[in-house]
Amino acid sequence: MADINDWKALADKEVKGRDLTWNTPEGIAVKPLYTAEDVQADPGLPGFAPFTRGVKASMYAGRPWTIRQYAGFSTAEESNAFYRRNLAAGQKGLSVAFDLATHRGYDSDHPRVTGDVGKAGVAIDSVEDMKILFDGIPLGEMSVSMTMNGAVIPCLAFYIIAAEEQGVSPDQLTGTIQNDILKEFMVRNTYIYPPEPSMRIISDIFAYTADNMPKFNSISISGYHMQEAGATQVQELAFTIADGMEYVKYGVASGLDIDKFAGRLSFFFAIGMNFFMEIAKLRAARTLWYRAMTQLGAQSERSKMLRTHCQTSGVSLQEQDPYNNVMRTTIEAMAAMLGGTQSLHTNALDEAIALPTDFSARIARNTQIVIQEETGMCNVVDPLGGSYYIEALTSELVDKAWEIIERVESEGGMAKAVAAGWPKAMIEEAAAGRQARVDKGDDVIVGVNKYRLAQEDALETLEVDNHVVREAQIARIKRTRENRDEAKCQAALKALAEGARASGNLLGLAVDAARERATLGEISDAMEAAFGRYGTTPTPVKGVYGGAYAGDSRYQQVVSGVEAVTNRLGRAPKLFVAKMGQDGHDRGANVIASAFSDMGFDVVSGPLFQTPEEACKMALDNNVDAVGASSLAAGHKTLIPELIGHLKDAGRADIKVVAGGVIPPQDYDFLKKAGVQGIYGPGSNVVECAADMLRLLGHNMPPVGDELEAAE
Repeated sequence: MADINDWKALADKEVKGRDLTWNTPEGIAVKPLYTAEDVQADPGLPGFAPFTRGVKASMYAGRPWTIRQYAGFSTAEESNAFYRRNLAAGQKGLSVAFDLATHRGYDSDHPRVTGDVGKAGVAIDSVEDMKILFDGIPLGEMSVSMTMNGAVIPCLAFYIIAAEEQGVSPDQLTGTIQNDILKEFMVRNTYIYPPEPSMRIISDIFAYTADNMPKFNSISISGYHMQEAGATQVQELAFTIADGMEYVKYGVASGLDIDKFAGRLSFFFAIGMNFFMEIAKLRAARTLWYRAMTQLGAQSERSKMLRTHCQTSGVSLQEQDPYNNVMRTTIEAMAAMLGGTQSLHTNALDEAIALPTDFSARIARNTQIVIQEETGMCNVVDPLGGSYYIEALTSELVDKAWEIIERVESEGGMAKAVAAGWPKAMIEEAAAGRQARVDKGDDVIVGVNKYRLAQEDALETLEVDNHVVREAQIARIKRTRENRDEAKCQAALKALAEGARASGNLLGLAVDAARERATLGEISDAMEAAFGRYGTTPTPVKGVYGGAYAGDSRYQQVVSGVEAVTNRLGRAPKLFVAKMGQDGHDRGANVIASAFSDMGFDVVSGPLFQTPEEACKMALDNNVDAVGASSLAAGHKTLIPELIGHLKDAGRADIKVVAGGVIPPQDYDFLKKAGVQGIYGPGSNVVECAADMLRLLGHNMPPVGDELEAAE
């Protein structure tokens, strides 16, 4: 029988000595062949510690994962209709996507959210909206997941009262509230209050749900948004487990018994296109959580079980050749299933540019149903358990993630690490490196940087009329305020504000205020009066993008072009990267700022959540040559034209305005007519974006493809 040395000799002959080792972004050297010698330890059995192979002995052979669709469509009425259609078609649980105004604690009538209401999710201003959202959906029977962190107190309070008015008591409610604020400070940025009071909110929710909602998961510790922001799987794994450890420590410090609340903690991971890495990541997560909770003193085995929801990657979806996204989502769904998730959301093919249509959502949902019903995959528990590669990769991920966790713990825990900023910087470095690899073609994306179509067919997408939605929401807020007992409402809000300054349970006090029809903004304001509102300005990393492009001729052309413009102007061309509206996702903005800075531009990064008027003032104060407006949450048709109008009114129509991010192609003409001079959607090559910017600034850049001739 041949041995490993025989295989090496044969393989070496076949590939003529070429090294087949793959070095992953996580720093793992993946060998082309794994054998029994690579398996370090027996992973045990499903349902038994350390739960590497699954938290239940029977896993999907006993019961398949819960099929969820994460959705929210502008108004409570439209979202409710969508939920009911999906439930009738086989969906088993609800996952609510809120609009950004709601996330940030603003009522729809607030002047800062004119471009955000009803975009990227459903607008919820009061109990009345929440009741409509779940009209005809029995909350005593339906598991509801809510992705909410900043305004978690009013949203959870509205849900509790909406159920109460259906005749459902809190102890009957099942589902999950995300309630994961550390991740917001790292990557997603839909926070409201500073870190310390935000952590108190989490502890208060732990306490309230432990006493009143024993079937409800009080937190979903999320790595999803870390991977979406650019984290490697090791980083996502390590920081998510470290966040969970921090929340447990805060809960214990607030006086809770660890085994009273830890069993209701759940997790949320992204599933990207590195198929085997994602499978191993979920197995490693369960192993790590068992180890972490044992160290923190948990006695109950349930407290040590990591249960998780997963969602297929949004970042892996592409605007170009979008039907490829169906295959991507299917592959990712299979990885989540083979890794042992407890519930799953599959993204729709058009979500790179818009909210999903009924057509695309049905394909996404049916992807899960087909896997469950047609493939036979659910008949075997942990079918990849024992795979030499999977077991070796799982062990490697455990070791590498634990190294980062030990650093976090040695520096005082995740709250202090987040405050120090190094996890965010680590993720931004990974994001910049990934973008550089994609732009160079080192990381292949089919239809984007390889096998690209000569001409793209138009894709019909869903569009939300922000103005109509906002007007309807304002009218309902007005009716709610007119019909409530104002004295009782104000008394409840006063009690909440006093509780925030003292030590009352914030969720319990907010439930009282919600019952009296206080709005989301009023409840948030009552706490803000005690806590203040948190804000930050991004500080993008430098040197990562340029380092990856060392020696590239086209990159050097752009650098030379920047130098020529610098000589002409007597200073470097200045770009202001603006984030307007309440969208806190800053990966794209930070990658652009980092890459353009490496290419020699003078880059000014604006603070998050600016209004167009504030962005205009910052552009004028910094005397910039161009503004790059980053859009991810569909506010571009409102916010960018308003910015251009302010610049014109200030006599600075010469400042170029370009737009980047998630912008449907059918909106391009609208934006160009409004004065936008460059539009760069998902999949745009950053070096070519910079070349285009130089052309806008009057420099005669050679077209792409001429770099070799120019170099010669």
